[in-house]
Amino acid sequence: MMERFNVSRWAVGHPALVSFMMACLFLAGGYGFFHLGRAEDPAFTLKNMIVSAQWPGASAQQMQKQVAEPLEQGLRDVEAIDILSTYCVPAACVTQVFLKDDERKERVPVIWQQIRNKLSDLAPGFPSGVALAANDDYADVYGYVFALTGGENAELIKTSEYLKKIFQTVHGVGKVQISGEIPQQITVDLDPQQSAARGISLDQVARSLQSKSALASGGSVDFTTVIPLSVSGAWDGVRSVENTPIAGHSGTVHVRDIAQVSRDYADPAPSLIRYGGKPAVVIAVAMADGADGLTLGKALQKAAASAELPAGMALKQVEDQSSVIREAVNTFLIKFVVALSVVLLVAFVSLGWKAGIIVACSVPLTLAGVSLYMGMEHIGLDRISLGALILSLGLLVDDAIISIEAMVVQLELGRSREEAASFAWSHTAFPMLTGTVLTVISFLPVGLAQSTTGEYAGEIFWVSGAALLFSWIVAVVFIPFLGVHLLPEPKKHRSVSYEHGVTTLLRLILGTSLRYKTAVAGGTVVLLIVACGGFLFVDQQFFPQSDRPEVIVDVAMPPGTALGETNKAVGILEKRLAGSAALRHMEAHIGDGAPRFYLPYAPATPSAAHATLLLVAQDLTAREDLIRQIDAMALPVGVHLHVQRLSLGPTADFPVQYRIIGPDS
Repeated sequence: MMERFNVSRWAVGHPALVSFMMACLFLAGGYGFFHLGRAEDPAFTLKNMIVSAQWPGASAQQMQKQVAEPLEQGLRDVEAIDILSTYCVPAACVTQVFLKDDERKERVPVIWQQIRNKLSDLAPGFPSGVALAANDDYADVYGYVFALTGGENAELIKTSEYLKKIFQTVHGVGKVQISGEIPQQITVDLDPQQSAARGISLDQVARSLQSKSALASGGSVDFTTVIPLSVSGAWDGVRSVENTPIAGHSGTVHVRDIAQVSRDYADPAPSLIRYGGKPAVVIAVAMADGADGLTLGKALQKAAASAELPAGMALKQVEDQSSVIREAVNTFLIKFVVALSVVLLVAFVSLGWKAGIIVACSVPLTLAGVSLYMGMEHIGLDRISLGALILSLGLLVDDAIISIEAMVVQLELGRSREEAASFAWSHTAFPMLTGTVLTVISFLPVGLAQSTTGEYAGEIFWVSGAALLFSWIVAVVFIPFLGVHLLPEPKKHRSVSYEHGVTTLLRLILGTSLRYKTAVAGGTVVLLIVACGGFLFVDQQFFPQSDRPEVIVDVAMPPGTALGETNKAVGILEKRLAGSAALRHMEAHIGDGAPRFYLPYAPATPSAAHATLLLVAQDLTAREDLIRQIDAMALPVGVHLHVQRLSLGPTADFPVQYRIIGPDS
């Protein structure tokens, strides 16, 4: 019973229903396509966490022996962990936790919670004063980055908070992050003569201040005359500190009687940011899940232009993800039009203009179905899905051409329209399905790979597979239906002659190949060997370099270098790069990494001996000129630069890394 059912014949026999289905597919698919989320890259799970420990006053050796080593031993109990990488500096250590690459993304949040639970269990065993923290919030991409300059840090932070509130009201905004704040502190500068005359010691001042408020490390402390304090609790300003009473030998005195109290910035600052050589604060905006990056980019630009800034301040957009998305979508549309034009040209020349129109209709019908599937599976238009669609454009018309060609041949043999349409199902449907399934299976390893790379590139399988399967459905349902109504009238029965130029040439080639089959088989084997050998000369790189204009320059100083020295080294680089015709934007992050403006980019962990220069070139040619300019620079002693272009997909900053294990001495 199932064998006698013919889908193509059914479609021809129900013209009203099939016409309605086509109209609904066109409308729903078109609506779905223009409402798909747009992003630069598909989301993938970042399987690394930062575990930090703070112990004020401890040396690097103490941090390693008493904190880092017990911490690593405890974390090793979590089976999913692959690599632990730790570095220690005075008063702090940072452990980078990397999970196994084949760990399922659904389990990653559970593993992070296991690590947090493990930290809670380990905390009582550490020395008093050790504070542990875990951070896995690395998945957000802040693709819209603004730099605010032209004022004191406190004024810039106040204005950036105002801008943050404006950006948060824009539809499609996920998170807004402000970077570059320098903490303020209250400094108590003791007068040694006054304090000695009243019998007040430094310890008495510290105890009096501590009894009134919670104290924390606020920078370097000179215990002879200066006490920098980061304060909270009862403090409401400089006047409150000045009025703090201290019990002395000759009675109660106030802090103002023996010291000068002032408010200033923490020195050294935890990190610094400059844009174009000027002190800056960075406002980074992340897109909400499923939002349209193009619409968000326009809305943010409009909001930034309408914001009222204090006199002298300037807001510059350093990163605009919407421009990258716009270029990718425009590239797809151009390739789509070109591919459709080629298909139309070939179909018109070989099949006639009516058959060509039918084949051309298969492309938007297939894409409409794929758009609905992508919407249901929450797959947006990004680098991978657009690439899969472009790849599928050359394949999704094959089934339609086979179906319409079969109908044309049957009509030339004198068959009726209905008989010619049913022939597309009975004789070509299952061979076409077999070829389609085999093509889809070729992408199967990427789609089912349980790794970060598979998660990033998996849309190639799902989108291409959906496109090819929809093209088969279109070829056996809609193409026969359109053929019945658009192809010419059936011709009277006549013998079909295959004795024309192309067929004669094909016969000659086949006949020659069969007569010299041994030589043809041997030549095929030789070509196979040559092709396999050619792979040895192909670069073994899964993800190529990105076509983005950014250049990342990591500045590494000797471990333990103070932030001020790192700042001086970065200042030298900024002066040498300033005014370069190849440079559009220059943003320096001293002591910390730049925000994750691009998903495969991994920001550097905080370190006073490290800085990151984010350089945006005018174009790709200017990018290469900029890299050559940096490579040719003469650097001060102890300054090491790592210059890198961005790459597509997850990658490592250093392709080859070594681990040296052994005693310190």
